Amino acid sequence: MSGSWHELIAEKDFPEEGKLATKIKNWYVLVGRTEDGLFAVNDRCTHQAALLSNGRIRRGMIMCPLHGARFEVATGVCVGGAYRDLRTFPLRVEAGMIEVCIPDIEPGMEDLPVAF
Repeated sequence: MSGSWHELIAEKDFPEEGKLATKIKNWYVLVGRTEDGLFAVNDRCTHQAALLSNGRIRRGMIMCPLHGARFEVATGVCVGGAYRDLRTFPLRVEAGMIEVCIPDIEPGMEDLPVAF
């Protein structure tokens, strides 16, 4: 699947709380920082479609605020529950700017969060 790179924010301006939720080309993207570095995932729990950006990031995992499903942020692998893995997005820092590669296709219903 092909994708396009999009600038998000200067690395020096990344929020202190360690996460940034945004929407790029109709994709909901959660960018976060752990002790291992930056990551980008689809901002949608694969269990009940909740926004993961409302959850906590600890020890390299994001926890769904709705039912506690946990996902490794680096790989998207579900480690707390029997749910599908998260979609991850390639991320890079170029000339001090955080950039994320978003698919060129529109997100499907299985990619979009539901507002609770």
